[in-house]
Amino acid sequence: MARKLNVVVLGLSITSSWGNGHATTYRALLKGMAARGHRVLFLERDKPWYASNRDLPKPDFCTTVLYDSLDELAEKHAAAVRDADLVVVGSYVPEGVAVSRWVQETARGVTAFYDIDTPVTVARMERGDTEYIAAEVVPGFDLYLSFTGGPILDRLEREFGAQRARTLYCSVDPDAYYPELGPVRWDMGYLGTYSDDRQPMLNRLLVEPARAWERGTFIVAGPQYPDTAIGWPANVTRIDHLPPAEHRRFYNAQRFTLNVTRADMVAAGWSPSVRLFEAAACGTPIISDPWPGLDTLFKPGEEILITDDSEQVMRWLRDTPGDKARRLGRAARRRVLASHTGIRRAAELENYVAEVRSAPMASARAL
Repeated sequence: MARKLNVVVLGLSITSSWGNGHATTYRALLKGMAARGHRVLFLERDKPWYASNRDLPKPDFCTTVLYDSLDELAEKHAAAVRDADLVVVGSYVPEGVAVSRWVQETARGVTAFYDIDTPVTVARMERGDTEYIAAEVVPGFDLYLSFTGGPILDRLEREFGAQRARTLYCSVDPDAYYPELGPVRWDMGYLGTYSDDRQPMLNRLLVEPARAWERGTFIVAGPQYPDTAIGWPANVTRIDHLPPAEHRRFYNAQRFTLNVTRADMVAAGWSPSVRLFEAAACGTPIISDPWPGLDTLFKPGEEILITDDSEQVMRWLRDTPGDKARRLGRAARRRVLASHTGIRRAAELENYVAEVRSAPMASARAL
């Protein structure tokens, strides 16, 4: 094991999973870091929409501190950032460009940008959108940790000057996600926040089969869906917000679960969502839309079912024997436990930090 690290993370949120996938990602990773003996301080900008939906206000695997402004951040936490072995700034952090510049000026250890939205970030940088990152601050980080693998890593280095673009996929906490015995309530379910670009595929792979198969039972959980625009069939149950503590029971109550990917992620490929790994860890058979790189994470037909065709979804739901579905779910769970846990990601992050420290041209700050 690598030597113990003192780590500071400035992320969108770890206390609230409302309307974002960042919180569960940070929770799995930082729990893995703690399990490997590292000490972590998580700094989160206090926002009212998270304050009213805090489903993990005080994680027991890291120290969590809320701050109200950049001035407060600099006044109260400069010493922690300066003395840390590793400082990570996440995507979508409020005033992220200013935060990044401050971290780069203040930190003496290794600095990293953790992009949980890489294809979206690249598109924003290309059009000069600086909501949370700007192209000019990218080269100032020792590491660019990307939620997305594949060819986009080369683009980050070639076009935006990232020093070391490295994949750090999302991960799952196996202590929170595992198979449970209990009643199966739905033939297929989906968990995800509403997005305009994802909805057409959700309509195709869930709403259309639900309309065509009136005897089937379906569920969609997640916030921000329009009240009237979608026209859910009567056999589709809707839940607005499902706290992470209820995710395991949600997945275990489905015969199949659906994974649908945002358009930017589909175009980039190699962009697994945290929901994909959560469902697999529960042993729930997964039906997913297709995208490049998915077959490097799960073996099609043996660990996952892949289609963009509503009639194929119908055939799988109605015709797949129970024992075959269970084998599919068990195989996916084995793959996740071997490759996609928080502890596995923590070990990968340790290796990246060691890479920076051992580089011949490593900055004095990182040594």
